Amino acid sequence: MSTLPPMSMTLALVAVTTAVSLLAWRWPRLFDALIYWPPGVARGQWWRLLGHGFIHSNGTHLLFNMITLYFFGTVMELVLTPRIGPLGFVLFYLSGLLVAILPTHLRQRRNPRFRSLGASGAVSAMLFAYILLRPWSLLFVFFIPVPAILFAAAYIVYSFRAQRHGGDNVNHSAHLWGGAWGVAFMFWLEPALALRFFHELVAPLEASGGIWLS
Repeated sequence: MSTLPPMSMTLALVAVTTAVSLLAWRWPRLFDALIYWPPGVARGQWWRLLGHGFIHSNGTHLLFNMITLYFFGTVMELVLTPRIGPLGFVLFYLSGLLVAILPTHLRQRRNPRFRSLGASGAVSAMLFAYILLRPWSLLFVFFIPVPAILFAAAYIVYSFRAQRHGGDNVNHSAHLWGGAWGVAFMFWLEPALALRFFHELVAPLEASGGIWLS
């Protein structure tokens, strides 16, 4: 008797997020009920702290987040599921949404004009967790191969600067805190990963004779 393969939690997250986003575009009331809006949270609508991650502003926003989630989430699912199980993997993703939006909530909690949406915080958690494991793997940014660790450094610098200047309607704080959560979670799960990450970083320099270790 054949058995079905276990369901990919990454694909399930992509499918649910895509379905909810499509429904929210069709039904504005659902969109308004899920988007992060400080007065709503203050009134006890705590689901907005997670619900905002299942809706997106447009097709490009949704497509970019879901492609990124699929490619890096599938790798991290293989890494994490043996340690924390499928439910633990989903909770890691959901906690990425929560951790990423909390600093924004603390800053904007009295601002009725502020809104935020999108899965970028949780996706950043997946991305940075992956970079921690494979810092020198190549990421294709607009079809240009870039070492993952260099992309991470540039991404952090850009997000800090963009957050300071503002004006682009992007919640860069959520990207930064989501990425930080991905790294912090991995270090909590496997403290020895910090030393492994350091060795991965210096390995190319050691191979080229750039660093001498006794």
